[in-house]
Amino acid sequence: MKTHPQRYEILLVPQFSESGTGTTDTRGALRSAVVVATGETGSSGYPRYVGDGMEADIDPVTRSVEALLVDGAELDYGLSVRVADHEGG
Repeated sequence: MKTHPQRYEILLVPQFSESGTGTTDTRGALRSAVVVATGETGSSGYPRYVGDGMEADIDPVTRSVEALLVDGAELDYGLSVRVADHEGG
């Protein structure tokens, strides 16, 4: 049985950039949040993660954010969301 990651870091950015290593570049983030798995499935059908004022449904295979609330509201126009592996404890 394959398990889903238990935590991610979500980054709100004005635009997306990739570093030379193929990982998400966090330097331009306007806001970030560490979210942890709730064990529930969101309305999108993907695992639900919450933390630091954000609630997201994340596809663990593609690492795509399928649904997102920031402080209880939908994402503002002009912002993008990216997922990074959480490096902390």
